[in-house]
Amino acid sequence: MSVRVVSTDESVDPSAAADYVRVRTFSAPEDDTVTLATIERFVEKAHCEEPTDSTWKVRTLVLEQPMSLDQAMGFATCYAERKHIPLVVADNE
Repeated sequence: MSVRVVSTDESVDPSAAADYVRVRTFSAPEDDTVTLATIERFVEKAHCEEPTDSTWKVRTLVLEQPMSLDQAMGFATCYAERKHIPLVVADNE
């Protein structure tokens, strides 16, 4: 399965997918030389007539762990391929 990787600054609306993985990386508050990553899976629970009424189930896979952007994206992409999730969204500071 092919996984599409996009960044949040691209004109792609991840909520258009019923299932996607989001990767966020940021500098550690106490040491800006350390990069932390949070990786979450978003699954649409119920699709209503209005997209704003959709309910999402969010499962945290990795929470603020020391990890480079490349490591986090590699983990997220492998996870998405294994679970047949079509989209990985990178949201980086």
